[in-house]
Amino acid sequence: MSTADPGENSRAEILIARVTGLLEQPVVRLAIPVVITLIALTVLHDLSSHVKWSDVQSDIAGTSWRVMFLAVFWTAFSFLSLSFYDVFAVQSVAGGTVPLRIAAMAGASGYAVSNCLGFSYITGTAIRYRIYASLGLDLGRVAGVIATSWVAFWMGLILILGGMMTLHPDGIAQALPISGTLETVIGVVLLAGLLVLFVWLAKGGRRLSFGGVGFDLPGGKLASLLTLAAIGDLFGASMALYVLMPDDLGVGYPYFFTIYICAIAVGILSHAPGGIGVFEATLIAGLGASGRSDVIAALLLYRVVYTFLPFAIASLSIAIASALAHRHHISGAATWFYRAVRPIVPMVAAGIAAVAGVVLLVSGTLPASSTKLGILREFLPLSFVEASHLAGSAIGVLLLLVARGLYRKLYRAWIVAMILMLAGFFASLAKGLDTHEAVGMLAAIGLLALFRGAFYRVSGASIFRLNIPWLVSLLTLLAVIFWIGLFAYSHVEYENALWWEFAWNGDASRFLRSSMVVAVIVGVVAVNSLFGRTIPARQRTEIPAAVERLALASEDTEAQISLTGDKQFLIAPDESAFLAYADSGNALISKGEPVGDEAAGQQLIWQLREMADAEGKLCAFYSVSTKYLPTFLDLGLSILKIGEVARVPLKDFTLDGKSRKRFRQARNRAEREGYVFEIIPKEQLGPVLPELRQISDHWLEGKAGAEKGFALGGFDEQYLSYFDHAVLKNGETGRIVAFANLFQGGNKSELSLDLMRYEPDCPSFVMDALFAEMMNWGAGQGFHWFSLGAAPFSGIENRQLASLWNRIGGFVYEHGEQFYHFEGLRAFKQKFDPEWSPNYLASPGGLAAPRILYEVNILISGGLTGLTK
Repeated sequence: MSTADPGENSRAEILIARVTGLLEQPVVRLAIPVVITLIALTVLHDLSSHVKWSDVQSDIAGTSWRVMFLAVFWTAFSFLSLSFYDVFAVQSVAGGTVPLRIAAMAGASGYAVSNCLGFSYITGTAIRYRIYASLGLDLGRVAGVIATSWVAFWMGLILILGGMMTLHPDGIAQALPISGTLETVIGVVLLAGLLVLFVWLAKGGRRLSFGGVGFDLPGGKLASLLTLAAIGDLFGASMALYVLMPDDLGVGYPYFFTIYICAIAVGILSHAPGGIGVFEATLIAGLGASGRSDVIAALLLYRVVYTFLPFAIASLSIAIASALAHRHHISGAATWFYRAVRPIVPMVAAGIAAVAGVVLLVSGTLPASSTKLGILREFLPLSFVEASHLAGSAIGVLLLLVARGLYRKLYRAWIVAMILMLAGFFASLAKGLDTHEAVGMLAAIGLLALFRGAFYRVSGASIFRLNIPWLVSLLTLLAVIFWIGLFAYSHVEYENALWWEFAWNGDASRFLRSSMVVAVIVGVVAVNSLFGRTIPARQRTEIPAAVERLALASEDTEAQISLTGDKQFLIAPDESAFLAYADSGNALISKGEPVGDEAAGQQLIWQLREMADAEGKLCAFYSVSTKYLPTFLDLGLSILKIGEVARVPLKDFTLDGKSRKRFRQARNRAEREGYVFEIIPKEQLGPVLPELRQISDHWLEGKAGAEKGFALGGFDEQYLSYFDHAVLKNGETGRIVAFANLFQGGNKSELSLDLMRYEPDCPSFVMDALFAEMMNWGAGQGFHWFSLGAAPFSGIENRQLASLWNRIGGFVYEHGEQFYHFEGLRAFKQKFDPEWSPNYLASPGGLAAPRILYEVNILISGGLTGLTK
């Protein structure tokens, strides 16, 4: 609700979006990982420029079964150690809540999925949160499990590196360009710091708190076990690659391990799935293995063994558990396992689609078998094979795109993925008789079919629209696949004629054409994802009779903003309560809390949350009081203070006193100059509406942007017809110079206003006079309160121990005066000695909060154009 200026609150809310919207800048978020990936691929291209694909194929074929067995063994050892992260972390943070065997299986499966999808700090965290939250752990304990696992990883890494730097094993000095003395000092410091940490934890009772979430730290024994698990993880993962490396590489394990850890770190920064391409470039450069086909072969085999094999086993295990768990006479371990990993089924499905897409793209990039093409030549025309090759690449990139829809549990994405994989099956056969690939497509279809029940969302949102993380991952992955093509055809001299060469042995030409098709598809999707967002058009909705009745009878005047006609409604079956909300395209956002019966209102809150989940959208409740806070917390939402609301008691109200001198003088001057205050009942509003519209139009001409909405009312005759209006007239001409619609709460509980506009050429005291007259009138009518509306960011503590959101809000309140007079607005309202009550936003936590505020301002301003104005 606005007070002295109906545009003030909207400008404050717009500033919130401008401050928090910095986190949404696509260029900034794309630049760093893309630059890292491009640099790495350039380096990789230079390092492998003298290697032929045929040599790599020969080296892969020449790898002994003994070496492959050792690689699989160390992979299993690493994932066994990974599972103990969760076993020990759950035992430390939530002992007895989650069976340890389930924690082990869920942990190993989660890591297998996150290693394949990439973005491990996002997907890995999300996987484990969904698993443990589904088994009854609250947010604090889930955060504790995740944080404990991360701490364990770093303790293990510090122990290994500290030990190597202290003991100087053979080869380590080559990896660290520092003196032996400094190396020893750093190693001793690392080990000493780790020892201090162990001693501190051994005393017990240690607890860590951050952002209002706290959890118990492991004791000395569990910390030691977690460190051993981390050592096993790192040792097993590195050994899985080390045994695949050629014997004559000439580097010892300590040196190799150091380079391996650096490669993992750079791969994480790139945001590529599994750090693909970036990991390889860093490792080849660090090992000095430029131009060696056997090293590239080892890296490819490592990807198969350590990335794709665990993912395939995890996907198959989850699919089998899903099938067994749905058979009522089966129970036990399979049911427990499926219950634990069911929350990550959409991620597994996304991974299956992504892997299928990668297989099709890589297959379309590499040379086809001449023998199999010879067979096809007897049955199919060349044009059909060429078209199938292009179709296979297009299907591959579409599967990568639709993977996010599967991740979001969209039913349409599941249908499209099944169709694409079926088409991929036929394309695999028609473009080169790739029978292994075709069988893989059938297997992927079978796995997705078992996961059908996980895809229940029927959102109308595009399944091919990507967010920034997915777009970054897709671009980096496609860059790596394109490099594979360049590597495979490095011996082919480039000519423009290659684009138009159609021949049975024209593999390079097919690669160029398919790359162009993929680039066009991704370019269209990227532009649409970044800049093609459609804002739902404002369409006036009819106000149901139950909403009208409840809003006008509510003792909270804020309920009457529901009558603006730009919202949708959830209404209780017995019409005892309603909830007003709007759809921003990405989120369902309630304006305020339910109106009416409290118990029915709680059910409506859950109903909106479930509706948002079914549509794959965020859900938030904007500008709410403390009334429903327990329900919001039950929904798993975070409660953020966004300001305070000022309410003036009207009993014995007077304009006397120094603080109200401005309004008293304005009222007196208006009387002296012949201005008349009047209340126009809503029944008599029709004849004066044209005059009020003229005033509103003149007022809007001096403002930026157009009419606002959602949290603010605009000039709409149907909306205004619900309310009595306070006007100030020129006594001589009878012309209205200022007006405001009055919100009158039930049982005369509260008086407030929404739309307050005036002729730009009228005297400056007119608005203050109208304001003073309304408050006096309200007191005379027996209203208990006059609501002055909200003061954004007011009352938010900016202290060292406050939450991050509070510190941001407090900083904006204190230092944002050049954009919007936050302190001035509060000081203006404080002159009436109001009672302040908190105003909250209930939304998903983390970075979802600024995103929700951005969505709110989209609703208020009607789109990005209105927002920037």
